[in-house]
Amino acid sequence: MIFFLTGATGFLGSNIARVLLEAGHQVRAIRRSSSKMDLIGKHADEITWIEGDVLDPESLEEGMQSAHAVVHAAAFLGFEGKKSEEQLMAVNVGGTANVVDAAILAGIKRIVHVSSVAALGRSETDNGCRDESSEWSDSPMNTGYALSKHLAEMEIHRGIAMGIDAVMVNPSLVMGVGRPSENTMQIADRLVKGGIPFVPKGGTNVVDVRDVAVACMRAFESGKTGERYILAGYNLMWEDILATMSSNLGVKPPTRTLPTWIMMSAAALFEFGAFLARRRGVITRETIRLSMSISCYDNARSVQELGCTYRPFAETAQWIAEEYRALEG
Repeated sequence: MIFFLTGATGFLGSNIARVLLEAGHQVRAIRRSSSKMDLIGKHADEITWIEGDVLDPESLEEGMQSAHAVVHAAAFLGFEGKKSEEQLMAVNVGGTANVVDAAILAGIKRIVHVSSVAALGRSETDNGCRDESSEWSDSPMNTGYALSKHLAEMEIHRGIAMGIDAVMVNPSLVMGVGRPSENTMQIADRLVKGGIPFVPKGGTNVVDVRDVAVACMRAFESGKTGERYILAGYNLMWEDILATMSSNLGVKPPTRTLPTWIMMSAAALFEFGAFLARRRGVITRETIRLSMSISCYDNARSVQELGCTYRPFAETAQWIAEEYRALEG
């Protein structure tokens, strides 16, 4: 089959591309002229590239011509507070609307939309694990990213109402090997260099990027139209996540904790410094608020209906550490 893939040059998208190619499918993907090709590696020559992005409807229409299915993995994360809200809405919501519209015009048979557990919403009174039945409600715990992914799912439902066969997957915190300065490789680097002196009091669910990529293929094959599937590995406290990574990296894990108000005050200073330097802030009040809370997610539906399996986080941490050491020489 011919798959049209958005986000192919990114952390998750590059892994999805590999899974599709290894399964014998043809991959046609969209990318900007400035996109880095390092993550896609040797598979770049096996992909038919269309220059453009999800904000360019014509490039989407060109890419979907004669394709059988679409995997929409492109997204903007935007952990920069108010500064990034406009881009979050443009890329995550407007871009998804463009993908749906192009798919309708092209007569695409099926869309797999990569959403996020953030789209399930959160509240200050959360208790227990959230599952696919969780309903969105306005809450100060919902980030701008979460709202954009929720609204993006509404665009998918619009497409379904217009006759598109679409399924959604909702990964938790995706971890694995990527670019040295991004995602979990950045966490590894900061642990080695002592850049994470304190442990957040909260916890979250982590999932290996390789498992998410395979699950996207399983959702295409077995997912029910209009349903969402949580792709979540293990619910862990940040103390355990950082300790496991530190152990594999051969460094001492951070153990000190700080009151929430001190962490938030420090984050505000980091945001101001990043603003003055005109660069993306690594630590923001939004990321601190999330790391100090506990998020729990139930993966039962993806296991039972899609046959998904999730490798232990220790295995993911070992993979990250081995790649980090190789990059550092």
